[in-house]
Amino acid sequence: MTEPIRFPTKIAVLLRDDLVSWQRLNVTAFLVSGIANAVPELLGEEYRDADGTRYLPMFGQPVLVFVGDRAALVAAHSRGLARGLRLSIFTAELFATGNDRDNRAAVQAVGREKLDLVGLALHAPRNAVDKVLKGTTMHP
Repeated sequence: MTEPIRFPTKIAVLLRDDLVSWQRLNVTAFLVSGIANAVPELLGEEYRDADGTRYLPMFGQPVLVFVGDRAALVAAHSRGLARGLRLSIFTAELFATGNDRDNRAAVQAVGREKLDLVGLALHAPRNAVDKVLKGTTMHP
C-alpha cells in the first residue's frame, strides 16, 4: 500500500456563490492560469498515452475550489494581501471584455477597495491558504 501524497502547499480558487455555471468554469480557468504563470514549477511533466501521443503538463497537485458570498471574497482578498500573498483576481467587469488588454484596463480603472470581485486564486503554504479562506466552503 502506498502512502497518500501530502503537499506542503495548496492551490485554491474562491468563487462568489452567485455565479452561474459557465461563469464559475470560466473564472476558474482564468484564475489558475495566473498561478501556473507565477509558479511554473507547480506544473508536472507532460503526459503521454500508450501510443506515445504527447499532451500538455498540468498542475502536479490538486486545485481546490471554494465558494463564498461577496463579503467572504472581500475578506479573503484583504487577508491574502495582508499576508503578502500574490493573488489572481477576476472582477465582474471582466465578463464584458474580450481580451487581456481590456481585462487589465478594467481592473486598473478601479481601486483595490472597490473591486467587484467574483473570484480569486492563490498558492501558498497550506495553513496560510486555510487562514485566507476562513469562512468559505468547498464548492459542491
